[in-house]
Amino acid sequence: MRVKRLISIIMVLICATAIAFAGGSQESSETSASGRPVLRVAMECGYAPYNWTQPTDANGAVPIKDSPEYAYGYDVMMAKLIAEQIGYDLEIVRLDWDSLVPAVQSGTVDCAIAGQSITSDRLQMVDFTSPYYYASIVCLTNKDSQYASAQGVQDLRGATCTSQLATVWYDVCLPQIPDANILPAQESAPAMLVALNSGRCDIVCTDMPTAQAALTVYPNLTLLDFSDSDDNFEVSEEEINIGISVRKGNAELLNAINGVLETLTVDDFNRMMDEAISVQPLNQ
Repeated sequence: MRVKRLISIIMVLICATAIAFAGGSQESSETSASGRPVLRVAMECGYAPYNWTQPTDANGAVPIKDSPEYAYGYDVMMAKLIAEQIGYDLEIVRLDWDSLVPAVQSGTVDCAIAGQSITSDRLQMVDFTSPYYYASIVCLTNKDSQYASAQGVQDLRGATCTSQLATVWYDVCLPQIPDANILPAQESAPAMLVALNSGRCDIVCTDMPTAQAALTVYPNLTLLDFSDSDDNFEVSEEEINIGISVRKGNAELLNAINGVLETLTVDDFNRMMDEAISVQPLNQ
């Protein structure tokens, strides 16, 4: 009886060890038909020019998992480059903005390349690579708005405004506008732009690439850039540095991605972003 019991205990321990080994880390656990590991990258696929959804693979767009649609934009361009350089096949996973960090934390995806600022709050939940873009803060308003000639944040006094949910634009920048009428945050960047274009608000706050992309879609808008003014939005470097988030402790993937980013310059980032803006669909 003791021998049988000992054997049973050993078998249970072996099985438990095997399960723990197989499930202990979900990062890059999948392999493609080519036998290469798969880099599962999360993004909204609705945040042009960083990322968007389109019906075809034009310009090198990548299929979205469990969807007949394709993703492209700056983030996809960057994801393709990283996957190629580290020897992975690429899989794009479409998620809502608020689901990005939880998906990285749980290992559902390997990383998020989605225009995320490297904030101290996010660093408590995930690790970040070095920046893959540096985004300055700007505003958009209608050309016929009373705020169209604003030269600084103080000139936006009393404006009705909004921005995207859970962003530095909404949480940090809008409260700096004197007497601002801050509307509820919008679920996405496109929703934010629709709110402005429809007249529900006077201004929106965003980053330069998003604003530049918006101007190609909404020619009635104008950009307010206070970067050369003494009356600009006050933000920290962490809030305008855009990074790639990975699961905490996944040093292997973090170092691999950083190794690729180290080969790129700010000029490379800007060139890729300009290319993304030039091919974005007009409905994004």
